[in-house]
Amino acid sequence: MTITKLDQLVDLVKSKPKKRLVAANANDAHTIEAVYAALELGVIDATLVGNPEEIEKVCKEHNFDMSKFTIVPEYVDTKAAAKACDLINAGEGQILMKGLLPTDKYMRAILNKEKGLCPPKATLSHVTVIENPAYHKLLIVGDVAVIPAPELKEKQAILKYLIETAKALGIDKPKVACLAATEQVSVGMQACVDAALLAAMGSRGQLGNAYIEGPISLDLAIDQETVEIKKFKSDVAGDADCLLFPNIETGNVFYKCCTKFNHAELGALLKGAKVPCVLSSRGDSAKTKMYSIALAALMA
Repeated sequence: MTITKLDQLVDLVKSKPKKRLVAANANDAHTIEAVYAALELGVIDATLVGNPEEIEKVCKEHNFDMSKFTIVPEYVDTKAAAKACDLINAGEGQILMKGLLPTDKYMRAILNKEKGLCPPKATLSHVTVIENPAYHKLLIVGDVAVIPAPELKEKQAILKYLIETAKALGIDKPKVACLAATEQVSVGMQACVDAALLAAMGSRGQLGNAYIEGPISLDLAIDQETVEIKKFKSDVAGDADCLLFPNIETGNVFYKCCTKFNHAELGALLKGAKVPCVLSSRGDSAKTKMYSIALAALMA
């Protein structure tokens, strides 16, 4: 079954064996609320690494049963992140989640050469699944948060992660749009050159079982009327499953336009580490974090 709504994703994960999530510095209400919701739905089991007094305070305020969590005491955010990675490496969890700590500290723990979760030469990338009311299905996009200016090799890794995520959502042959400002191959625009190379590699089967189009503009990728007006012939145009952004500015602006203008819901995770890592903003809603947990559980 192809997943077209994030609630369907939650239902799918509920039917599978539960994974254990380890949340780093899980002292804030949004993180605990999201983890508890996922726990109550039967999506995960949960370990919270953080300040037990703060966790207990949040649980009392929200009437959560604290006994349903495994609590690992740690009072310093960097140490909590390191401890969470230790638990994952010891086989005591299959999903990592960021709690109340800055992204750079979370990433530092994951990237630690001795005790982190990053395999040698791995490319870490942020993948977001967006349910936008203005679009007819889910959009899987990257990278909006981690790699500032991906080069061709990094774009290959991002594209691979997008395709893997799409397949996990039941899309047998995902339609991937490698975005640029134009569908014309302009040698003066690196985004166009890279997109054309990726499309050529895709047509030769080098990037897996997917339709890969590029360069292609955003309107051509997602709007059928534009496709008809421009008479653009493509398996991807007007019906993209995945959007590969040329840089972080493009991706981040698109992501925030979806959430702020269209009130889109989303789930997001970091791929490339030993386990899926939930990397949402500290300001994200509990619902967004819960969807992110479900996505990570699906990919674990």
